[in-house]
Amino acid sequence: MSRRMVLILAVTCAVAVGNIYFPQAIGPLVAAGLHVSPDSAAAVVTATQAGYTAGMVLLVPLGDRLPHRSFLVVLLTLTGLALLAAGCAPALPALISAGALVGLTTVGAQIVGPLAAGLVAADRRGAVIGALLSGSTGGMLLARTFSGTLGEWLGWRAPYLVAAVLALLLATVLAFAVPATTPSSRQRYAALLAEPLRLLRTEPDLRRSCFYQATVFAGFSAVWTCLALLLAGPGYGLGAQAVGLIALVGAATMFCTPFAGRLVDRYGPDPVNLVCMLGVLVSAVILTFGARGGTPGLAALTLGTLLLDIAMQSGMVANQVRVYALRADARSRLNTAYMTCAYLGGSAGSWFGVRVWSQAGWWGVCALVALLAALALARHLPALYGFAESPARTRTADADGRGHQPGAGGSDPTSYGASVTRPRHRLTRRGPVRPRL
Repeated sequence: MSRRMVLILAVTCAVAVGNIYFPQAIGPLVAAGLHVSPDSAAAVVTATQAGYTAGMVLLVPLGDRLPHRSFLVVLLTLTGLALLAAGCAPALPALISAGALVGLTTVGAQIVGPLAAGLVAADRRGAVIGALLSGSTGGMLLARTFSGTLGEWLGWRAPYLVAAVLALLLATVLAFAVPATTPSSRQRYAALLAEPLRLLRTEPDLRRSCFYQATVFAGFSAVWTCLALLLAGPGYGLGAQAVGLIALVGAATMFCTPFAGRLVDRYGPDPVNLVCMLGVLVSAVILTFGARGGTPGLAALTLGTLLLDIAMQSGMVANQVRVYALRADARSRLNTAYMTCAYLGGSAGSWFGVRVWSQAGWWGVCALVALLAALALARHLPALYGFAESPARTRTADADGRGHQPGAGGSDPTSYGASVTRPRHRLTRRGPVRPRL
């Protein structure tokens, strides 16, 4: 896959993800423009996120049933039309309905990942997934800044209308740029919807990848949910702008995820997961110093959240490489299971974080993050150092010693269905001896 194609797909991820987050920055403008309370205007953000969750469950599995190019073009076209409807909404109910449709259809990033995994060789899959995740991160960060600034200048409708134009233009570009692919499944829609649950039961590597991301994302969400409470407290006395500035530092993850992907390509996902989990533990220790307040505490919070962001995003690259390698014919359904578990973990982390904060304060939140990372490590270490090979590694390991087998699985001749995890060697005095397969 060419760099130009990687760039186009990364921009697609940025635009699709940005549509979920830019309404967060214009909530007060919507409230003033439509003459409603800020709490009522916040329902637009809730509707968009609820629509996105529904789209992940109801539409993403269709990525295995429909040609990727036409599916992406239809999704972006519908997103653009929904954004136009939102920008022209005469009242709050219409805006909420349009926002839900935007969320439902802006799941393009979850289609792009499986598409890219099938277009690139296995030994470059990590780097490409890292680049796509970098685009998603950039879209999340820049969308808030873009919508807030544009909304202040031209009103709350302007971000919706500009986003609509971007989505429709991107749909046109993808119609000509994305290569044709053959659907990997002919299952009925109802069977596709049920497939993610079946995959969770039958694929151990999918389950552990989901567990890793759910626990780490839960800690990530707990920290960011409670950070605003800490900064607004007596130790700092700062407002929401301080949280935004600390979050802006997280833009560094845009440059770290491609590097993490290259490490996954070279060493496999398991070692990268180990480093990321240890990074989460270290970040929890650094974040505890944030309870002291003042400039030293603010520096600790900035460094701790940056390390947590990098560890979470890099771990996601490793997990997705492992997940996409399981079955080339079911990557969209695998992605549905994986991302649903990740978002459930994040929601649970926010819920638990607030309750731990009310009982034990910031120290308790940091202890929760450390506990979640320890749980992930406890699950990961047996898989990393165990004697038994995982099912995915056993069925895909090749005699070349690098753990990937060209052309395994799937209907796309350019896809690689093998795991990139290296098979383990047993050391003797005469050097490494490969286990018999």
